[in-house]
Order: sequence, then structure tokens, then C-alpha cells
Amino acid sequence: MKYRKRPVIIEAFQMTKKRRISNADWPDWLHEAWQKDFHEECSLCCKDFPNSDGTDHLFINTKKGQMLIDWGDWIIKDVAGELYPCKPNIFTWTYEKVEN
Repeated sequence: MKYRKRPVIIEAFQMTKKRRISNADWPDWLHEAWQKDFHEECSLCCKDFPNSDGTDHLFINTKKGQMLIDWGDWIIKDVAGELYPCKPNIFTWTYEKVEN
């Protein structure tokens, strides 16, 4: 049998060096993840915590463990509210922009 992935709408944000240094463009849900405890699920943390200079990579604590976010990766908030990184090429193959 064959199956098609159901269409779902997710929220996503592409992390760049510029957006890492200044979080002015971050969506509210990413700010909320940043405020969570360092080891809490769906928390967004800096790789060099607590010695970060604001330019280091970030990672997300997921059910599967810590996942590193490389520059250019998309951070996805899925329909269940879970956060995880996605490589740009996979993001492009999987998602298309939805008009508001």
C-alpha cells in the first residue's frame, strides 16, 4: 500500500548568523523556547552555554536528544508544538509557503 503525507501547516524560522546575533526577527514561539530551562524539552539553547558570546550555534532539546542547528537550517514548530531543526534542502522539498 502507498500513503501520502497529510498536508499540515507548520511554523518555521530560518536561523542565520545575523539572526543568531540579533533575535529581533525571532517569532514569539522561538523566544519562548529560549526562555525555557536549559534541559527542558523544546528548549532552545546556545552550544557554548554558559560561555556564549552570541555568535555560537544553537541546539534544540527534543524527545530524541539535543539537535544542533547549523547556519541556514530551518527551525520547525510542528502541529504538536514540538521544535526541531530541518536542513534547507529537505525543507524546500517538503514544504511550500502558505499565504496568510
